[in-house]
Amino acid sequence: MDMYKGKYNHTIDTKGRLIVPSKFRDLLGDEFVVTKGADGCLGVYDNNGWKAFEETLQEMPMNRKDVRQVARFFLAGAADVEVDKQGRILIPTDLRDYAGLEKEVVLIGMADKIEIWSKDRWEDASADQDVADTLEKMAEWGIRI
Repeated sequence: MDMYKGKYNHTIDTKGRLIVPSKFRDLLGDEFVVTKGADGCLGVYDNNGWKAFEETLQEMPMNRKDVRQVARFFLAGAADVEVDKQGRILIPTDLRDYAGLEKEVVLIGMADKIEIWSKDRWEDASADQDVADTLEKMAEWGIRI
């Protein structure tokens, strides 16, 4: 399975169109899903990844309020998008507002999905990272790097 990796700086135009890097487009295909993501970014899933995510949600106990809230968060915010001839997607206004996307954006590969960040939020989130602490946690989880 190919994984999404790398970081790309782009701009979003006033109509909400964003050029998707060709390396990501090659893996995503011409149609895919954009939804709200954790930490104030957007999550981008190829169709297979989105289907797997939906199946995971369906297996969760919907009689629990917190599970219903999580499902609503991701599913109500989800939008099917299509790549145009210039390699752009149109990000719906509500998703742009949620993620604070105005001009400069950062797209990052996250293995099974892509995240779209406003440049300012990305810089704030990156500055807060304590890599040493995270590496220790990874070792506890049995992940070696």
